[in-house]
Amino acid sequence: MEKPTVNDGDEAAKEQLAAHPPKLPTHPDEKEKIPEPHIVPDGVSPPIQHPLDPLNADEINLTTRLLKESSKFQTYMRIISITPNEPDDKKYVMNYKPNDLLQRSATAIVRDPKDRTTYKIIVNLTKKSIESFTEFKNVQPSLTFDEMIAADDALRANKPLLAAFAKRNINIDDVVFYVFSSGYRDERDSPSKRRIFRPYAAIRKSENDNYYAHHIDGLVITVDLDSFTVEVEDYMIVPIPPKTANYDPEGIKSPDNVPYFPDGVRKDLKPYVITQPEGPSFQLNGQEILWQKWRLRVGFNVREGLTINMVEYYDQNRWRPLLYRAAMSEMWVPYGDSSPTHSFKNAFDVGETGTGLLTNSLALECDCLGEIRYLDAIVNNNQGQAILLKNAVCIHEEDVGILWKHTEFVTQRSQCRRSRRLVISSILTVGNYEYGVFWYFFQDGTIQFEVKLTGVIAPGAIENGKTPVSGGLVAEGLYGPHHQHFFNIRMDWMLDGINNSLVEVNCEPLPRGPDNPEGNGWIAKETVLKTVGEARRQHDAIKGRFWKIINPQVKNHVNQPVAYKLLPSSPACYPLCDLNSPQGGRSALARYHLWGTRYHPEEFFAGGYFPNQAKGDDDGIAIYSEKHKDESLVECNLVTWYTFGINHIVRSEDWPVMPVEVVGFRLQPSGFFAGSPAIDVPPPVPKCHETACGNH
Repeated sequence: MEKPTVNDGDEAAKEQLAAHPPKLPTHPDEKEKIPEPHIVPDGVSPPIQHPLDPLNADEINLTTRLLKESSKFQTYMRIISITPNEPDDKKYVMNYKPNDLLQRSATAIVRDPKDRTTYKIIVNLTKKSIESFTEFKNVQPSLTFDEMIAADDALRANKPLLAAFAKRNINIDDVVFYVFSSGYRDERDSPSKRRIFRPYAAIRKSENDNYYAHHIDGLVITVDLDSFTVEVEDYMIVPIPPKTANYDPEGIKSPDNVPYFPDGVRKDLKPYVITQPEGPSFQLNGQEILWQKWRLRVGFNVREGLTINMVEYYDQNRWRPLLYRAAMSEMWVPYGDSSPTHSFKNAFDVGETGTGLLTNSLALECDCLGEIRYLDAIVNNNQGQAILLKNAVCIHEEDVGILWKHTEFVTQRSQCRRSRRLVISSILTVGNYEYGVFWYFFQDGTIQFEVKLTGVIAPGAIENGKTPVSGGLVAEGLYGPHHQHFFNIRMDWMLDGINNSLVEVNCEPLPRGPDNPEGNGWIAKETVLKTVGEARRQHDAIKGRFWKIINPQVKNHVNQPVAYKLLPSSPACYPLCDLNSPQGGRSALARYHLWGTRYHPEEFFAGGYFPNQAKGDDDGIAIYSEKHKDESLVECNLVTWYTFGINHIVRSEDWPVMPVEVVGFRLQPSGFFAGSPAIDVPPPVPKCHETACGNH
């Protein structure tokens, strides 16, 4: 067991800041400092154990070899992503045994910049052959690291941009460029016409300066990533915000910093050490985890990052299936600032960047605390090489307070149990923002999903003394535009079997009358959502609305269908843009909180397969729902798409790195078990630290 380390003061803060070296240069000086990627050769990967396991290095390298052997592949083409394909036959996966034949397949997305064409290639890894090679002229795949590096060179050589900086008395050597996707403004942004992104610029005053504090506003910069040509729109000159906003132990001591802490970091925080002398209670076998009657498999891919597969619970001497697969299918971040330099901002962070590629290598005692086990991940670079992402997924246990308790009033006899949960998490850095992705599994059968938002706001500059219309001031001449974060989680169900139905529950008062003479009665009214078209639903807080996934063919001990219910953990969020605007056209996944469909193997992403530069009207969950609107959802292979989010009204306390905001939902058993499944959790063993005991 690795011994926990305890650090405090300045040294601890320095070590934590060093845990995540930058992956992408924003200034030429940084290119030489990027660590070389850990390229994984053939023959060193652990063997694949299950059809839903992530791709290993051998499979990624095999895919690349097959691509390069194809007559259609040219050396200048960019390999954007290589992701695993699930077998279409779910019964094969659910009944898979260790000695069965593995069916393995991958999809490679390739960009031809000369022909302005995108290719989707299906590779049969079992047969070591290419099955299909599909050409697209009207889509754009996700942005890549290599393109951003090449774009940085093009930006620094562009004469109109240099002239715009000179007009502002800005030296290009002081400028950093940071990535932002283009959104979709008008037909010129159509993916059939060009491949673009719209970076922002800022001034870096020193090597470790937080350049977001010195935003260069008034410009819209567009880079064509096929030709590396640059367009500059110059709207106005805005003074550069003067204050620093550094957050390292030394930087916060500067009087010019916002915030300013003259004494540096706190010195009175006592060590907090979590130990499990016998090790954690979970077992990890490859990608499979066993913990407290839970059994599940952890997946990972370049696009979605962390996925959860084959979730089961051991009850009454049998494994009961719950979820076949669950993952974040898309993340949409629309901005509410209507000024010309910010109005284009709305990003599909999963489909436009690939959250797997942006996943952090996690650090002990910083990202994860306690008795930790990690899973590494393998991703690809633009040359198709397999790259090791160390410590991509963190697995540990947490004590989360009381699980249940009761004290008898007369005898004062008391029983109490502590609640422990299994945590499976990863953290992504998407440009300025960090997102912590957390799956929790509880001893009472509850599953919880949380996104923890932190990082740096994407700022704007404003003339000192003015107040932004749609943003919050954080420092002199600097504001954060108000924006929203929407997350869509696709959940493929197998609740006690593969034939499930979707039910809406609304709390409604009963009319006063003979059956309700005092007028206090109310019911939880259940309505089966019978078709895909009916299963487009919004929250209703007045009715306490929630949804249940049921299996009508399996009855519980009181002869009711077994069920799990889906509950929000945060207030409902709705798109605030004009739905007929360019931004509103891309809002479809957020117009309803819950969508229900039948399983279709080609439908995985709520924002569509290629959301980059998409207008929003040709792919994604709204299109799937309309296409299949007449399909029955009764006792079917059910998939739910749940959208939740948060309105980020920027406050000064969000600067320079915002404290964590948490959004998410819960899946709770609702008639799934015969009584509480947590009653058999053992009572805690009283233990007392020597010093504490001596004080009592």
